[in-house]
Amino acid sequence: MAKPRLERPGRRDVLGLAARTALAMAVPAWRAYAPAGSSAGNSTGLAAPGQGRLLDRPLHQTTVLQSFAFDERRGHIYALQVMQGGIRLPGEVRAYSHAERARRGDLCLNRLSPDGVLTGYMFLKGFGHGGALGVDAVNGGSELWTEWDANPASGYGRGVCRFRFSDGRTLHRHSRELATYRPVPGSTSNCAVLDTTKRRLLLRYKVGGSPRFAVYEADRFAARDFRPITDFAQPDADLGLPFQGMALDGDSVYQLLGSGYGPDNPPSSAGNTRLSRIDWRTGTVTRAIVDRTAPGLSWREPEGLAVRRGTGTWLYVGFAHGPRGRRRFSLYAKRLG
Repeated sequence: MAKPRLERPGRRDVLGLAARTALAMAVPAWRAYAPAGSSAGNSTGLAAPGQGRLLDRPLHQTTVLQSFAFDERRGHIYALQVMQGGIRLPGEVRAYSHAERARRGDLCLNRLSPDGVLTGYMFLKGFGHGGALGVDAVNGGSELWTEWDANPASGYGRGVCRFRFSDGRTLHRHSRELATYRPVPGSTSNCAVLDTTKRRLLLRYKVGGSPRFAVYEADRFAARDFRPITDFAQPDADLGLPFQGMALDGDSVYQLLGSGYGPDNPPSSAGNTRLSRIDWRTGTVTRAIVDRTAPGLSWREPEGLAVRRGTGTWLYVGFAHGPRGRRRFSLYAKRLG
């Protein structure tokens, strides 16, 4: 595995670290959201049935949800998707197909209200596939962490970046508004999520085709200190199931694997979605289930994982569904404690 490259933190990085640390001590403004008629229930843990939170919601584009994250301080939900086909953005010579957008790493970043209403969006050109998303509170807004610098051979990011949300903007991989990071030079399929309570960052990446997880102190990472707390091989990668999301909470990494309904994964089986808890201190799986949440969704592909705190700690699992060209998404929650 390539060794991390260390860089000396700059003045702006150090000032940003102090601001984020101060904001992390503030009380979040987020409150638990449950639609009318839903029940919080008493069951806890990964094996508990997922409770419907946002059901049958659209995004700005007609493509599937890829990942999502909660801005718990301000009450926003952010979601990533690969751009749909047929759109020509300013400065482009023509419209591109969805397959071309996927190869180019062109994403749409959605901002939603707590009840799933679209309140803004951005386009991110040349970033990646949208495998994970992090949100961090900062003065005057929030910073989004996404993969960055799409590999033209795969469409997946070779690094990660952070930036402020700006409704209606289009960012390019070389935009000056980005703070960019290559924690593992030569890697691909980079994506990151945050545990803002413990101030840690979880990175997933691939070297030589093998996926790995690494945990960092988030503010040191933002200051370009790429020495991980731990780095280990992604468990269950040998199952051959697509990686669909991850989340970080305390000493636990949560991992989502699985594919959409199809000939090898029929609806009658209730799907092959696999949800695992990993102790990152040892790199071992401590709990794994086949998640039967919402088996009746039409097509049903697991897409995205995120932790939200409010009345307890909740793990949200996303599913994309609906016909091709008119995809929608639903979020289901499991109470962790």
